[in-house]
Amino acid sequence: MPANIITTDDLREFKMELLDDIKKLLSKQATGKLKKYLKSSEVMDLLQVSPGTLQTLRINGTLPYTKMGGILYYDAEEIQNVMNANRVQHGTNS
Repeated sequence: MPANIITTDDLREFKMELLDDIKKLLSKQATGKLKKYLKSSEVMDLLQVSPGTLQTLRINGTLPYTKMGGILYYDAEEIQNVMNANRVQHGTNS
């Protein structure tokens, strides 16, 4: 099995694609087409993350959630707040 090498440029590109997806999400929210609360599957689709990554984001406190009746819900606005808080500006080495 060949090894794939991920460069910092690959990570930057992924980050920019993720931010673009979040911007699309916000535009939908602004037009009222987005639900206020999202289920885990919707968040995984939105952020393009695996169930394990979503679980890690919950466990380490990065992504707040509410559990009701065995179903986890995420506030779309809180997801945006997390994305904004972790935003890296162009031209920085962070």
